[in-house]
Amino acid sequence: MKTIKTDGAPKPIGPYSQAIESDGFLFLSGQIGLDPGTGELGGDIRQQTYQVMKNINAVVEAGGCTLKNIVKTTIYLKSISDFAEVNSVYSEYFAENPPARTTIEVSSLPRNALIEIEVIANR
Repeated sequence: MKTIKTDGAPKPIGPYSQAIESDGFLFLSGQIGLDPGTGELGGDIRQQTYQVMKNINAVVEAGGCTLKNIVKTTIYLKSISDFAEVNSVYSEYFAENPPARTTIEVSSLPRNALIEIEVIANR
């Protein structure tokens, strides 16, 4: 097991790692739309989704992978009514052969974020 860290994504806001590599898999902790430089959360769902994807990209790259290595995503939305907007942004990153995915509406997310995404990648 190996811990993955990068300054290209927000530092953990609790006792967890940005990602763990184990047996050829990379397990990313959920990412919210925090800008790693400012620590600020984006405004609307589109801004937050773009930042989440930038954060995910930084962590998977730190783990020696690319977005193409992602095999599973789980999306947590504060409001399922944001589903179409999230899909619009998400599809820009996974236009071909998108990973398996689950989307869940939740009552609350850290820092009052509108979206959180966790992923699993495979070398």
